[in-house]
This record gives sequence, C-alpha cells and structure tokens, in this order.
Amino acid sequence: MPKLLSRKRFLQLSILTNIGILAKPLQFFGNVSINTTIPNSQNVVYYTAADTTVYNTLRQGFNKRIDKQPKIIALCKNTNGVAEAIKYAIQNNLPVAVKSGGHCMEGFSSNNGGMVINVSELNTIEWQNTDTIQVGPGCTLANLYNELLPRNKILPGGSCAGVGIGGLALGGGYGLLARHYGLTCDSLQAVTMVDGSGTITHSKNDVELLWGCKGGNNGNFGIVTALTFKVHTAPKSMYSYRFKAFKLSTQKSKLIIEQWFLLTQGLPTGCFSALVQNGKTLYILLTNIGKHTAVVQQVINALTTLTEKTTKTTAQPLAKALKTYYGIQHPVLFKNASAGLYKSFADIEPYIHEVLNIVLNTPGMIYQINTLGGNIKNEAFENAAAFPHRAYTYFSELQTYWDVPSQQNKLLQRFGQVQQIFKANKIQAQYRNYPDVNFSNSQQLYYGQSLKKLQQLKSKYDPNNIFKFDQSI
Repeated sequence: MPKLLSRKRFLQLSILTNIGILAKPLQFFGNVSINTTIPNSQNVVYYTAADTTVYNTLRQGFNKRIDKQPKIIALCKNTNGVAEAIKYAIQNNLPVAVKSGGHCMEGFSSNNGGMVINVSELNTIEWQNTDTIQVGPGCTLANLYNELLPRNKILPGGSCAGVGIGGLALGGGYGLLARHYGLTCDSLQAVTMVDGSGTITHSKNDVELLWGCKGGNNGNFGIVTALTFKVHTAPKSMYSYRFKAFKLSTQKSKLIIEQWFLLTQGLPTGCFSALVQNGKTLYILLTNIGKHTAVVQQVINALTTLTEKTTKTTAQPLAKALKTYYGIQHPVLFKNASAGLYKSFADIEPYIHEVLNIVLNTPGMIYQINTLGGNIKNEAFENAAAFPHRAYTYFSELQTYWDVPSQQNKLLQRFGQVQQIFKANKIQAQYRNYPDVNFSNSQQLYYGQSLKKLQQLKSKYDPNNIFKFDQSI
C-alpha cells in the first residue's frame, strides 16, 4: 500500500503553507455551442479545451483533488481585459469564477461549464511613494516579499510563496506578522474593480466598496484588478523556537493544548504561535520579530517543560526567515478547511478529546491552531473592514494529505467525522479563506454581522449574479 506523506513533508505543507501561446478563436466547446464568436483582443486571450496544453495548465489549481472543467478560460492582460471577458460571459450566459493564485482550498476559483477569469498576469508592483504600493491580484507573496524586503518594507501576509495577494487580502489575510501589523486587508487603501456588468469602478467613489473588499470579496461581487496597500517598516529579524512531544495519548495531548492556550494569551504582538497535532506527535512553533522579553522567556521555559524536544533558531534577517515557511509550491492532493475560531480553550474543552481521538489515530491528518489577537483586534481596523471575526483570539484548521487517489476516501471519511464534532458543538465562526463545501449556513459562518452589508454590495455591483459559485454571496 502506498505510504502517506512523511511527517517532515506534512509540516512543510501545514506550517504557514507567462504563458505566451495564442489561442485560436473557436465557436464551440465540445458539443456545446458558444452563442458568439470568441473575439480577438490585445487585452484578453480565451482558451477552450481544444487548446489542450494551455487550457489544462491554466485550469489546474494548487489542490489536485479539485478537477473542474470550465467552458472558457479568459487569460486577462489588464483591467480592460477583465471588463471585456465579463461582458462576453454575460452575452453567453456563463457564470464567472476568478483565479489569481489558484490556492482556493475548495476550488471556488474554477467552475464547471462557465468562464474562469484568470488574472495571474496582473502581477505588477508599482510604488506610489515610499510607503504605498499598487499591486496586481496575481502577484504572489514570494514576488511581493522579494520587492519589499530589500527596501526594508513589509506587508503582513501569509507564508505560502505561491499564493496570490488578491485572494489572500480580499478574504482577510493572516500570517506570522498579523498580530503586530493587523491582517493583510487592514493595510488595503484602495481597489479597482470590474463589476457584474463589466463596468470598471474605483473604491474612491464608494467607501463601502473598500470596506467590503477588506475580508468579504473573494469574487463575490466583482473582480479586483488592482490593490493599493500601505507598507510598513520591516522588522530587522525573526527568531523561532520549535517544540515537539511524541507518542502522545489523547489525555496528554489535551493537557498540552490547554496549557498552550493559557501561555499564548499574554504573548507580545511581535510573537506568533501555532500548535500542530500530527498523528501522535504534537509540534509547537513560536516566532518573534520583537524583543526577547521576560514574558517570552517564561513561555519558552514552560513549553520546554511540557514537551520533549526544543529547537532554537537564532535571529535571521526577515527575508531568510520567511523563506523557511514558503512550503511546497507545486499542486498536491489534500483537504484543508477552517475548523473554527476560538476565544479560549473553554470553547473546545468539552469535546476536544473526541477530535483528538480521531486525529491521533489517523496517520495523514493534522489539527492546527494558530494565534490571532494582538493588533488584529484594533478597533479602527474593525470599523473599516468587513472581516467579522476579530473578537476571536485563535484560528484552527483541519488538514489531511495523501499521495495517491486510493487513500482519499478513508481520509475524507475521518475528516468528515471531525467536522461533525465541531458542527454538533455549534462552532459559530469560520475563516472564509479556508472554506469547506460541507459547511451549512456557510455565509453566516464566514461573514457574521457583516453579511447584510455584503449582500447589499452584491445587489449593487452584481444584481444578475454573474459571479456565482458554491457558497458565493
């Protein structure tokens, strides 16, 4: 029987984890007629399944488990190209999905039988001044950091190198630096967007549009083609500690998790921590971009006592330190979903042993909890953004990975069992950037008190529901 992924590769995946061929104009996709001739344009190139190599390359996302077949893929060169593509989709009654980096965990950046508007080539970075940049949604985090860090600037983002900034920021965006600087969307100052009629609009003309794009517009009511961000003075360095405990029982694991919750509540904002239960091994990461204070040392001492192995990484320049967490950048087979946001251990204490019983006895499954809080809770950020979950201090995720399709069904069955435990215990909040098709009442879980205003933006900018996919507003 094929082996599951190694533990080392699991952790690489889980810890803040220019096509130039021209398509020929075609009037048919398989046996399905397109009502109008696919136009020639300098702004967008259209591909169908007849363009086998290019089409298959463009439709592939990061998750190999997802295999969707859009009728047309529109590879856009600029904002005008996006507008042209949307108008073509309207003419042909095609629902639209948008793809920047292609990392949506449930493949919402693609569809079956519709149009995928690919904005990966909208990837430029332009400096407006020393503290402001305008970025295309297809710009990856690796390219963004490569531009910013040599100038001693940073935008708080995620850690996976291949993720596109568009999808990340429009859903919120958290990572190693979020507790210090806020979410990625909290640095967003303006957007250019193409709405459901193909009209180009700017947030300077609608303050509510900018609000909605800060955590509530993963392709829900328009396609954002340019994002303006404030950038921050980068910390000079980052150091980390890694703690491991082995051959754990459910009781022992629960004890460590409870203590981790208590210890991380008082961390300075420059610190981030993640707890990863991977089979019977528990792994804790602690990073710091700030001073090494007595409080930080107390947490380190306590975690050292709780676990069996401690590894310290000395302070490294931020550019080097971040690359440690870039993760695997080629497509893999996996299932990953939000497993709830929590305020404290009390939120999960009554039933976490049920979750751990399954995770500890399912090789290939990971349960991870990450620290939020800090400046994510900034009141000014909260008032200016649709992201609804700032009252929560922790974010959890459930993950499973496999090498071959034959391993999928068993792992997904166990995955579903864990999800049912959380559902039965009425988890009230989930992170939209880690969606799951099995979430009932998903819009309320993702958007909370922001949902009503987001629905109003949907009615204003996409009244005909051109942007339609599973769990879209």
